[in-house]
Amino acid sequence: MKNFSTPITFFDTYIDTSAKDRVGAVLESERLSEGVLVREFETALAETLGLLNPIAVNSGTSALHLALVAAGVTAGDEVILPAQTFVASGLTIVQQGAVPVFADINYSTGNVDPESVRAHITPRTKAIMVVHWGGLPVDLDEIHAIAKEHGLIVIEDAAHAIGATYKGRPIGSISDFTCFSFQAIKHLTTGDGGAVASLSPEHANTVRTLRWFGIDRAKAAPSNLGERIYNLETLGFKYHLNDYAAALGLANLPSLPERIVKRNAIALRYREGLQHVPGLTLFDAPTDRTSSHWLFPLHVEKRDNFIQALQSADVPSSVVHVGIDRNAIFGAGVREDLVKQRTFDATQIHIPMHDRITPDVADYIIDVIKKGW
Repeated sequence: MKNFSTPITFFDTYIDTSAKDRVGAVLESERLSEGVLVREFETALAETLGLLNPIAVNSGTSALHLALVAAGVTAGDEVILPAQTFVASGLTIVQQGAVPVFADINYSTGNVDPESVRAHITPRTKAIMVVHWGGLPVDLDEIHAIAKEHGLIVIEDAAHAIGATYKGRPIGSISDFTCFSFQAIKHLTTGDGGAVASLSPEHANTVRTLRWFGIDRAKAAPSNLGERIYNLETLGFKYHLNDYAAALGLANLPSLPERIVKRNAIALRYREGLQHVPGLTLFDAPTDRTSSHWLFPLHVEKRDNFIQALQSADVPSSVVHVGIDRNAIFGAGVREDLVKQRTFDATQIHIPMHDRITPDVADYIIDVIKKGW
């Protein structure tokens, strides 16, 4: 592989060397479910990354669903979101009996266009769900101004954006709810998992209770008979994280800020190396925010030729996701009124961006692309 010891992969899973001992200790204890390590992980997320009131759950999808429930989204409500995301964003809205309403995106970032959001607001709109595509924060000031004007909840789908910042503020400290994914190929993995950050401690307590069947463990002490005392008044879920997943997260978390700095350096290397390549357009990189660079996106002409040229040099590439509005579960199918989304679908592509991409590997990928397609 051109003097590289291992093949270049599109995604990678980072596991810290301390993880084996941390997870092994939990397995030896035989106390595997949600316990003290989940609370320790939540505290570490707040202290290391500046997340407000983070509540750990078993997936990013669960995080989105709990945010919608805690936000009061119910049957018949509308939630505005971009189609440029994974289907989980839309499915959690459908799960609540609500209606996903797709707004157009900014072609040069992949993020939702605030003016398109504004144009899609109706009396039934309850919330705006934004997605930080590839790790670059959306235009949050504009989104919040629209939400305030219309009395709407803002939910950030930050599955790509842990460690990112917007105007000096950590993602996870800005909106009503911010949802993270700790799935295997994300920056920070717990094997599978996620978290909901909330501005409001009351919302956080609601999420904490809902993640375990709607039972508030702090107030539901076991009786002499050995069962917790509770009287459910609302529908809850089995969405809690467990201690062996939290142990993996605790092992991986301390290095995350440094690893994001390294990703930023690789992204800068890509930008400098590819800025004048014919047939290729770099995405915008606004200076008032920092991306966590889960992806490195490009727009290219003759995309199939581009993909084949990289494949012939053992470099993988991927669109990752195209607009989810094409799925029948979300309504009438492909929306031609999402003009920028449709153009985006036709030209977007991503090159490898993860912890194993060294400067030498990045230079090799740049050279392959410069040879043309």
